[in-house]
Amino acid sequence: MTLPATATATASSGPVRLSLVESEDEEQLRSVVRKLLTDRCASDDVAAAYDGADGLCESLWRSLADDLSLAGILVPEEVGGAGGGAREAGTVLEELGSAVAPVPFLTSAVIATSTLVRLMSAASADQDAVRDTLAVAATGESVLTLTVPWSTDPADPVYIVREEPDGLHGEVTLVAGADAGTFLVPALGADGPGLWLVDRAAVQVSRGSDLDMTRPLATVRFHGAAARAVAHGPAAQDAVRAGLLTGAGLLASEQLGLAHWCLAETVSYLTVRRQFGRVVGGFQAIKHRLADLYIAVEGARAAARYAAATLADDPVDAPVAVAVAASACGEAAVRAAEECVQLHGGIGMTWEHPAHLRLKRAVADHVALGTPVRHRARLGGLVGIVPDKECR
Repeated sequence: MTLPATATATASSGPVRLSLVESEDEEQLRSVVRKLLTDRCASDDVAAAYDGADGLCESLWRSLADDLSLAGILVPEEVGGAGGGAREAGTVLEELGSAVAPVPFLTSAVIATSTLVRLMSAASADQDAVRDTLAVAATGESVLTLTVPWSTDPADPVYIVREEPDGLHGEVTLVAGADAGTFLVPALGADGPGLWLVDRAAVQVSRGSDLDMTRPLATVRFHGAAARAVAHGPAAQDAVRAGLLTGAGLLASEQLGLAHWCLAETVSYLTVRRQFGRVVGGFQAIKHRLADLYIAVEGARAAARYAAATLADDPVDAPVAVAVAASACGEAAVRAAEECVQLHGGIGMTWEHPAHLRLKRAVADHVALGTPVRHRARLGGLVGIVPDKECR
């Protein structure tokens, strides 16, 4: 099955022609990130995260931020960032997903950053706070996180925290990237929904036992936390939705990278593993499973790259593209990881094989930023097949 290299989307200003082929710059970016991860993020090192080792995370993040300037990939150049877009961020996430890199790129450099960048065009936002925070985040010195449950659907952001005279109060569970230095907190205040910046020293963070220790989840508690308001009302709500939508769309790129690794690793193994005097990959039943998996991964590739392209160049079509990508890529990643474990036989079940790292990430991400079922439900409403409320 082949897809055209370009797709045409209709925006308010007319047709927008989007390329699904990587540019030369994107290919170079992929090569550089892949080399860094090959040198600094071996599977054995990643597995150490399950023993509580965080040295790899810190050193790898510094390399991504200092050497490659990727912490600020979505931050505009005018405030010290790289001025890149969703396509470049998607390229990076494909490689990070392939390596299951334990870094806060998705939570900080994509979701929280996209939320703040959206506020740069809001007249009612505190522009000094927004720009100062983005400038520091672009260096990687301050890691950000949007303080919402990791399962939050982009269309239904939740406001758990509340503003009171002595500060912010509330408890948010299952927060990804809670080891951040600065929390971007959606909360209900006297003027309705708003966004606040809170320093880590003002909150209590407690981690539990996670399935995927490379992206741990935590409970964040606010008990009169000092906070700086950056936006209120519709501007704040719009920014949160934009950040979560970008996150869901680019999470698909991470899931694609993971699925591709599983497929490639499985094919490589089955071409050398012998059983009953034959290479295992030569059995017809195995060929059929691999062919089906290949189709699923290539479909996910088209969906993920189209979502990244629309987020970058065609925001009108982005909600539809993100819903398609989030639905397809979440399920493709789990399927690829499961097949990787099963088709490796006994060795695939062991702690020594890196397949378990991908399976845990795939399963954990399957419910992140909205489940595939929820995204398909919203997709029906977006394209006019069935009202969204009837699929809830």
